[in-house]
Amino acid sequence: MNAVILLVNRLSKVIGNICKLLSYPFHLLFPKKRFEIPSYSRAKVLSSKTSDIPKVIWQTNFSNKSTLPVYLNYLFNRLMSLDHDYYYVGNEGIEEFIRENASEEVYECYKRINDGAAKADLWRLVVLNIKGGVYLDIDANLVWPLSKITQGQSQIFIKNKQDSQITNFFLATAPNNPIYQKTIDLIVDNIKNRDETKGVYSTTGPQVLSDALEGEEGVEFRSYRYTCIQGSFTNEHFQYLDKPRGKWIHTAPEDLIKDENTESKD
Repeated sequence: MNAVILLVNRLSKVIGNICKLLSYPFHLLFPKKRFEIPSYSRAKVLSSKTSDIPKVIWQTNFSNKSTLPVYLNYLFNRLMSLDHDYYYVGNEGIEEFIRENASEEVYECYKRINDGAAKADLWRLVVLNIKGGVYLDIDANLVWPLSKITQGQSQIFIKNKQDSQITNFFLATAPNNPIYQKTIDLIVDNIKNRDETKGVYSTTGPQVLSDALEGEEGVEFRSYRYTCIQGSFTNEHFQYLDKPRGKWIHTAPEDLIKDENTESKD
């Protein structure tokens, strides 16, 4: 079965790279053309696959008005998750959700974050811990039907290809996961005791999840190769065409967390 999944993995990369290549002349001819990712897309089919993980997908970005490759990435993921409801949540919706559902301490720390990706790092943990479901980065694509990935599982963590580092571009869990709460608590501590030498990766990102998982017993990790990959359909150019240098890597560590009572920016 793994050989079949790897074949689908490779096929998705081929399809994605073709779409990405064709998007260059498309956006050269139609530089202002954008495609709207819906805020909600209901499940198209019923599934008999059972899982403690709710059949809900959560995504966000700085805007749901996307370039062609980002939109095609979205459509590909919907094809791989026809039995899941889909939610896109924008910046205002994220802040509203955290304000209404998280603790005041978490919300106050959220407001001090000065980078959109770092805000999304915290939000994905909060929404999954409260609602459950699956989170995908906007540039990530599934390589196997999602219900087959989550079947019989209560949580899924994956590791990336570079150094087997735990990653957070794909997350799946049942609600009320103690590991997620532990990760949220670590992020809150990082914000309240900010270290200006640490950037997004170590303050709110994958490193914090890795720290939370350290010492946890019985946690299994699924390979990204059989789950979800990044960058097949899109890249930084297309994802941030309307927000140059908007990727988290361009946020200086000293600018990541603002002082208390200082307004953050998206």
